[in-house]
Amino acid sequence: MSAEAALAKAIEKHEGDIFLASSLGADSAVLLHMVSRIRPDLPIYFLDTGKHFRQTLAYRDTLIEQLGLTNFINVHPDPEQLRDVDPTGDLHQTMPDACCAVRKVEPLKHAVGHFGAQITGRKRYQTPERADMPIYEQLDGMVKVNPLAYWSAKDVTAYIRRHNLPPHPMFALGYPSIGCQPCTTRVSEGEDPRAGRWRGQGKTECGIHMVDGKWQPVRTEVKSYEAF
Repeated sequence: MSAEAALAKAIEKHEGDIFLASSLGADSAVLLHMVSRIRPDLPIYFLDTGKHFRQTLAYRDTLIEQLGLTNFINVHPDPEQLRDVDPTGDLHQTMPDACCAVRKVEPLKHAVGHFGAQITGRKRYQTPERADMPIYEQLDGMVKVNPLAYWSAKDVTAYIRRHNLPPHPMFALGYPSIGCQPCTTRVSEGEDPRAGRWRGQGKTECGIHMVDGKWQPVRTEVKSYEAF
């Protein structure tokens, strides 16, 4: 099943109970474009952590307008919780996992807890933890649909060019993988595309796709939607 077919089938199967979480990263335009052609009013959640590059926020607005996405929801961290655990705004320097928890994991969990299924843009080639990730999996009580699981970086580039989608402004500046500004650096030629994420900290995931702080991959691929 192609990525487009898998996405369309998932949206149909989980009608009214599925959302897309978008990071507005370097290749986010791919899934957003697919959604715009299948269901432009699908709920799309973006974690506005307060630490993004300004270019990412501008890119968000550009894609919403150009693709005609009508149900885009910005999720913000709880202000009181931020004052309690990150009053100076530099928690990312000392406890990056805690920073991701308060700015990403908890806000998203609170916002989408009523859904039963989530669409993600994760791909097998991105990290060792994702190397055998299936298109459909059960994680933390929710169905995760990964339409691009088997795509390569070349597939992403080809799709973006074929549909003339606008690139993320930071991509041309040496940022092939883009997260929050304090935790994202340029990537040198020959480095892994995600080498600039949490550089030197031994961290590869923000925690959204983990359970109790641990990665729990599903090793068996699901062959039928009836399982969900």
